[in-house]
Amino acid sequence: MSQHLQKEIEKLKDKILNMSSVVEESVLKATTSVAECNEKLAQSVIEKDTEIDRLEVDIEEECLKALVLYQPVATDLRFIIAVLKINNDLERVGDLAVNIAERAIFLAKLDKVCIPYDYIKMTDKSRGMLRRSIDALIKLDVKLACRVRAEDDEVDKMYSDIYAIVKEEISTKPEQINCLLHSLSIGRHLERIADHATNIAEDVVYLVDAEIIRHKPEVFED
Repeated sequence: MSQHLQKEIEKLKDKILNMSSVVEESVLKATTSVAECNEKLAQSVIEKDTEIDRLEVDIEEECLKALVLYQPVATDLRFIIAVLKINNDLERVGDLAVNIAERAIFLAKLDKVCIPYDYIKMTDKSRGMLRRSIDALIKLDVKLACRVRAEDDEVDKMYSDIYAIVKEEISTKPEQINCLLHSLSIGRHLERIADHATNIAEDVVYLVDAEIIRHKPEVFED
């Protein structure tokens, strides 16, 4: 590896880890703003999205520059490709945090907030998957990445249960339909965050093992 490419790789590592940290904080603030009916906190998430978008563009430009200037191969090429994909997933998680924050602002204006499912459990699961996928990236830990991937089915099942619960609530409490639809939307956004965490985990496996596992069934051994 040339010295210049090595410096570019290290720069990309720092940038993607910074992006991860900013996005993870946005998800934490967004989900907290729902739990606390905190409009100010939710608004801060929306305002932060401009920075996340800027970081995403910066990282993409750095990746493309490295590909053109240094024509990397093998591990270095996989790293840059993985960063490009993870960068996109992180930006989408940032967008989902904004969506949750917007729902929080709506709910905060209501006299009574009705989230008829275990919001804390769903939040903890999705945020935990995101955290572990980022840890897997930092540590290049394939086993941890596979654990994240295995958890995705559980989150999908949780959202399916949420949908059924909210549907039943709407039929029995039509006067609360707006609140219930917003709470369903939050559940959907949390499920999508878990999906993106899974994507990141799969890219970690690709980076380390040079194997694309995206459409392969999960086999995880603790």
